[in-house]
Amino acid sequence: MKLSADLKGFANRIGHDFKRPELLIRALTHGSISSDTRPDNQRLEFLGDRVLGLVMAEAMLAADKEASEGQLAPRFNALVRKEACADVARQVELGAVLKLGRSEQMSGGRRKQALLGDAMEAVIAAVYLDAGFEAAREMIVRLWGDRIGAVEEDARDAKTALQEWAQARKMQPPTYVEIARDGPDHAPEFTIEAQLENGEAARAKANSKRAAEQDAARALLERLGA
Repeated sequence: MKLSADLKGFANRIGHDFKRPELLIRALTHGSISSDTRPDNQRLEFLGDRVLGLVMAEAMLAADKEASEGQLAPRFNALVRKEACADVARQVELGAVLKLGRSEQMSGGRRKQALLGDAMEAVIAAVYLDAGFEAAREMIVRLWGDRIGAVEEDARDAKTALQEWAQARKMQPPTYVEIARDGPDHAPEFTIEAQLENGEAARAKANSKRAAEQDAARALLERLGA
């Protein structure tokens, strides 16, 4: 089996030459287009999540030999959460080669955070199965890059950071209001507004309420210079 030109380009972007191209094809196959002869990437996603976790746990321990478990845990979570995986997926233009059914394509599946994050984890597993742990680790460390060094600044999620900002100024905790829900039931898109009692607010749109709330909190923190 040979990779198409676009998949070869993607393999170059992640820096891995696949001996078993079928692994990459499976990693990029979403359930909306899978079949009995064309399995989706869910099992690879499950494995890739564990490989990523081990690599990041090792990286955290190596980067700070004095940190306690309580200090390491939020840094670890910031590096392995779905948002971080999706961010890396966008960096390597994974969405352009994601194999989707027509309905997912029509609903903007190539831009969905959950789909991108899941597929990035599946790609990690594909590299691991194709060439072993060291190859997977090298790719992860290279692609995550500066995120690893800057993780302490991003260790708290945006909602927690915004709540702490408000509490430090004797304000009530921020509230999150659903402004709109668009798209079909199987692929909704939520617009959420993060609001503070002083009138400051910011909106964000995402494919889940949780992601939209986080993005709205992050946007509001940026507006506040926090």
